[in-house]
Amino acid sequence: MLTLYVKTGCAFCAMVLHRLDELGLQYDEKNIGDSGIADELVARGGKRQVPYLVDTDAGVEIYESADIVKHLDTHFAPKE
Repeated sequence: MLTLYVKTGCAFCAMVLHRLDELGLQYDEKNIGDSGIADELVARGGKRQVPYLVDTDAGVEIYESADIVKHLDTHFAPKE
């Protein structure tokens, strides 16, 4: 299961969301505009930075959009 923490208007979040959609992946999107979600993110990752991906199947939690996209491409992009 994929969960992505985002913030409205965040260009880095938009880049990750776009890649998730390109790959046709299902994910749970959580917006830190909700203070409860923001608190959940800090409790989970230690800081209030987005995007933040949680991939429970791989046991991975990642900050940084480029690292997230790399993870998605490595684990979910079709192999040529």
